[in-house]
Amino acid sequence: MIDLYTAATPNGHKVSCTLEELGFPYNVHVISLSRNEQKEPWFLAMNPNGRIPVIIDRAEDFTVFESGAIMVYLAEKAGRLLPADPKGRSRVLQWLMFQMGGVGPMMGQANVFHRYFPERIPAAIDRYQKETKRLLTVLDGHLKDHEYLAGDFSIADIANWCWARTHDWSGVAIDDLPHLSRWIARLDARPGCAEGLLKPPRQVSAAELVQSAQTIVVR
Repeated sequence: MIDLYTAATPNGHKVSCTLEELGFPYNVHVISLSRNEQKEPWFLAMNPNGRIPVIIDRAEDFTVFESGAIMVYLAEKAGRLLPADPKGRSRVLQWLMFQMGGVGPMMGQANVFHRYFPERIPAAIDRYQKETKRLLTVLDGHLKDHEYLAGDFSIADIANWCWARTHDWSGVAIDDLPHLSRWIARLDARPGCAEGLLKPPRQVSAAELVQSAQTIVVR
């Protein structure tokens, strides 16, 4: 059994979608970011960086943090979604790192300055929205001649999709990126990806927030 400590964010969804696609049984432990549970000592013992998601593979008594590292661990454990041959593996990891080093950080900053920052700073908003659009355009250009990012469907697709699908929240339109839009729709239609977006539910009741440390059994 795998324990997943997570919240309803793109990085959290990267792991829940991967778990669903691979068919692993897992428990969801909902972390309240608004109450800074991820900064509490018990959580920092699992991830010193104080960020979700984290998994504990109970069968191996092994803890993994960082969403991309978790995805690689799970794919290798299952023998799926990450090729074993060096070139195929490298192609997947290149696009996974593209998301981790570019798409995620830039969209995250766009979200901060577009949605959350107390002071509106047009130059910062423009900078991060433009970089987000550039990165999404890179994906669109590659997907023009490819069904998926690195050959067959892989963790690279899940990782980039979990962020790219939230482009509206960053204030970035993709009406002019038809190949990206087609690919997003394709992953939207995958049962595993769709189910992973529901773990945990984005909208929770006050009672559920009070009991956010309660374990939700998924399978």
